[in-house]
Parts: sequence; C-alpha cells; structure tokens
Amino acid sequence: MVERVLVVDDDTTVRDVVRRYLEHAGYEVELAGDGEQALRSMVAHEPDIVVLDLMLPGIDGLEVCRRIRQRGSTPVVMLTALGEEEDRIAGLQIGADDYVTKPFSPRELALRVSSVLRRASRTYEPRVVRDGDLVLDVAAHTATLDGVPLQLTTREFDLLAFFIANAGRAFGRTELLERVWGWQFGDQSTVTVHVRRLREKIEKDPAKPMRLSTVWGVGYRYDRCSID
Repeated sequence: MVERVLVVDDDTTVRDVVRRYLEHAGYEVELAGDGEQALRSMVAHEPDIVVLDLMLPGIDGLEVCRRIRQRGSTPVVMLTALGEEEDRIAGLQIGADDYVTKPFSPRELALRVSSVLRRASRTYEPRVVRDGDLVLDVAAHTATLDGVPLQLTTREFDLLAFFIANAGRAFGRTELLERVWGWQFGDQSTVTVHVRRLREKIEKDPAKPMRLSTVWGVGYRYDRCSID
C-alpha cells in the first residue's frame, strides 16, 4: 500500500519541490496551502503523515497540529524557519513527532518522513510491558495508566518503551537522539521537550517524578515502580 503524505505550506514553490521529492521517493502526496484546507484534507484523505509548516495564513500550524492530535496519532513533521526555537518547542509540546528547519534539503525531509513512518508502522513482537499501574501493549502500540488510555505520539511511545526496556540505566540526550530518534545529530532540546511531555502523562507529580528521573550531568533514567 502506498503511504500518503499531506504537505501543508502556503508557499507554492515549497509545496511543489517537496511534492516532487516525496513522489520520487514513492509516496502519494496531497497538498494544502492553509490551515483550513489542511484540516479538510485530514478528513477527506486520512494521510499517513503530515508535513506541516507552522507559519500559515488563517489557522496557524500550531493550531492545526493541536487539532490533528485531538483526532488521533497521525505523525507530524514540522517545518520551521531557522531561529524560531520557541515555535519549534511549542510544536513538540503539542505533539509533533519531528521537525525540519527552513531552508532545508528536500532529500533530508524525505528521509525524515521515511524515518517517522518507519517508526510509526514497525511491527513488534506481541508483548505487554507492565510497571505497576502503567501498561504498554507494545504490539498494539497503546499505553494505559491506572486503566486510562494515554494519548502518546509515536515518538513519545517509542521513548517510553525504550526507557522501560532499559530501566535503571541513565542515558544522555545525544544517545537518546541516536537510539530513539535515529539521528546522528540534532537539537537536544527535542529530547528535553519529549521527556517533559512524558512526565506530564505518566507521573502523578511531574515536578517530582518517581519514574522518569533527571540524572544531573548525564541525562535521564527510568526507575520502575514495581518489582517483576
């Protein structure tokens, strides 16, 4: 089955260049020039992933990303201008899975799309991981806390599954970027934002985490609340 990408950008040149590269990579591409058109296309075409510019006329990219997250877990790769760190962090906090800064290499963008889709669709051995009231169904790619479903993005799920599988070991941000994101280099604040979002979802008091701890000078460590 051909995977469908929705590209949202108000610049016709950017849309055309991105479309050609993604089609050459084997994807089916839908285009949208503003936020309203993007949201209509989400309903009409149900894309497998969205490439989303944050600077859009009308409904901006952050709001589009927020509404996509309300609909489900469709992966989102943001396009942000160089230097727009606050917008980039805001997008990651809302639930975007990845980002590429403008000006960007269309080839790099196609690789990022492929990487995010691969992580979203990869199959796992049927396995349920439990840590007290936190349960991850790795095969179904779902998680619950005290019986309540957690709304995790693909990247958040992968990060949580990685931490639990390696409980008790501290990881630096660079190593997490390599092993969870698959990046050889990148903005380490991406890891910081995703850890913060995970704490908000799995910790009773995110300010005093019991599971996902900061190891000063190193990075982060997951500590199980239960003993197997």
